[in-house]
Amino acid sequence: MRELSVNDLWMLFEGLRWTVLLSLVAFVGGGIVGVLVALMRTSSYAIPRWFAYLYIEVFQGTPLLMQLFVFYYGVALVGLDVSAWVAAAIGLTAHTSAFLGEIWRGGIEAVPGGQTEAARALGLPYRHRMIDVILPQAFKISLPATIGFMVGLVKGTSLVAIIGFTELTRAGQIISNNTFQPLLVFGIVGAVYFAICWPLSLLSGRLERKMSFGR
Repeated sequence: MRELSVNDLWMLFEGLRWTVLLSLVAFVGGGIVGVLVALMRTSSYAIPRWFAYLYIEVFQGTPLLMQLFVFYYGVALVGLDVSAWVAAAIGLTAHTSAFLGEIWRGGIEAVPGGQTEAARALGLPYRHRMIDVILPQAFKISLPATIGFMVGLVKGTSLVAIIGFTELTRAGQIISNNTFQPLLVFGIVGAVYFAICWPLSLLSGRLERKMSFGR
């Protein structure tokens, strides 16, 4: 057993940096794909609706850990070799897009139908109806749930340790194995996760209450 050193704390900081970066990549990438999924789910055509429905069911109905395994180990079966970072980014992005797509689909459907009818009466084409009228309102309605999902996403990044990517949890595992002080090390790791997620949870709850009072 040895005491924690400055190098250990620096390693935790590096792990935190990768956790934050991975969360941002997954959220931004998943958000872009999620918008497309939400639009397909609310399409008037059956084929894109069913394709988006199947996509959401696959990624919501299977464990994130299994999805990471597939993107990291499964792609090797088709001759592709990806790093742990790429596999983690793709896996979390796909996972995020399915959940955000469904959250935003609910937001789109919650926008009063009169908004769409008014936009049509003004002669706005579908693209402008969605970009200028429907989506801004849908995102506002979905904001509390979106922030709430981001809290889960930050915590979900800890699973990428299983494929060897060194983020905050993996850094904690390595330091714990070297110092034989798991309670101290993972106490620090847990405190860092709490420091990230607690403000987001408070913001989500505050927005939800504010929107409830505004109705």
